Amino acid sequence: MTVGARGGGEDAAHGHEAPGDRTALRPGAATASTGPRSVAWRPAWLWRTVARFDSPVLAAAVALVVYAAFALWHGDPGGVSPFPYYNYLADAFLHGQTSLRLPPPTLHDLSVFDGRVYLYWFPFPALVLLPFVAVWGVRFSDVGFTLVLGAVNVALVAVLLRAAVAGRWLRLDRVRRGALVLCFALGTVHLTVAPFGRVWFTGQIVGFTALALAYLAAIRSRGLAGALLTGLALSAALATRSHLVFAGIWPLWALLSRGRTARGRLGVLAGAAMPVLVTLALLALYNQVRFGSPLETGIRFHRMGGAFVETYARYGAFNLHYVPRNVFYELLTYPLVPGFESLQGGGLFWMTPVLLAAFWARSRRPGFIRAAVVSIVLTAIPIFLVMGTGYVQWGPRYSLDFMIPLLLLAALGLRRWRPRGIAVTLGLSLAIYLAGAGYLALYL
Repeated sequence: MTVGARGGGEDAAHGHEAPGDRTALRPGAATASTGPRSVAWRPAWLWRTVARFDSPVLAAAVALVVYAAFALWHGDPGGVSPFPYYNYLADAFLHGQTSLRLPPPTLHDLSVFDGRVYLYWFPFPALVLLPFVAVWGVRFSDVGFTLVLGAVNVALVAVLLRAAVAGRWLRLDRVRRGALVLCFALGTVHLTVAPFGRVWFTGQIVGFTALALAYLAAIRSRGLAGALLTGLALSAALATRSHLVFAGIWPLWALLSRGRTARGRLGVLAGAAMPVLVTLALLALYNQVRFGSPLETGIRFHRMGGAFVETYARYGAFNLHYVPRNVFYELLTYPLVPGFESLQGGGLFWMTPVLLAAFWARSRRPGFIRAAVVSIVLTAIPIFLVMGTGYVQWGPRYSLDFMIPLLLLAALGLRRWRPRGIAVTLGLSLAIYLAGAGYLALYL
């Protein structure tokens, strides 16, 4: 397991000069170590364009324009979706209650208990929306909020990759970083959830933001301060989508791996755990106030779609019974023909083949890959056990919950790929999801 040679840069170590290097742009150019087998980055203008997505500002600006375009195609980027439930929860909080004060447009997927209406989803997105709802009320655009935050997520991925390279967690040249950022923005499920608002999509976008901040804090910060920042961000992720806390394994490992003494590592562990434990206590209190039990989220009271009623009564919300179906729609199938089945999901690696680079991951840092894999697996377990596939979706949208550690693994593997492989898989990823987002814009 090796990383590129010191001083020569990652590309020189693998015989691939980056587009910014003049030697790589001359026909037949090769490094001394690779000879005639060297593969140049051609066409140069294309790779220079891809490399520019390494810039957080540029990447976010392009993503914002594309997301807004799909939102406009669907309806109104400044409008309100049919399911802006977090707006209504924020309004309830502003009036000192946990049940919805105003009647929402529909009761679909909401929990009705003792004649009152609740959200069974955790409340952090509503807390983020508090100032906006305080000014504009429940008609504040959840569509606009979600797509803007989606563009921020793209910038965070670019910043995260830069920070990982600066901190020597990764060795990745600018063009490969740009390729990963571009792929995330327009070639993953992120593209299909960012433009449309809705409680389900908004929750995933907010959860991703919180998790990205946790990873960034762990990479950039050290010691107790870094642990507290990481713990606070993980707490926000937990208070959005509970299982996202499992994706915190890699940030925790990153913090602990730099501890020089057992006492220092214990302090880091305590610093990261404290905000998470406080958040768990507050969520338990939130449940107690609403349903009379600290462990009751309200999911068993929610107005689910008719197709789920019998299945839920027999198997509950989480059960091994759902695993074969979820594995099929998360990992195996491919939505060749638009329709009901294609909106159940799609194979993660076939719809975003750039992520196949994760299987080529190598690292000199002991534990890096193991911690990332554990983060992915633990986060994915509830996804495979849950009752629904994520319908309506294009691609496996629940994969967004473990996308960050998967992107880190893909970054480790992508440095071993030749430009042609990157070009083909990136092109496929973009084509698949741009088409899918267009289809969703018409279907939703």
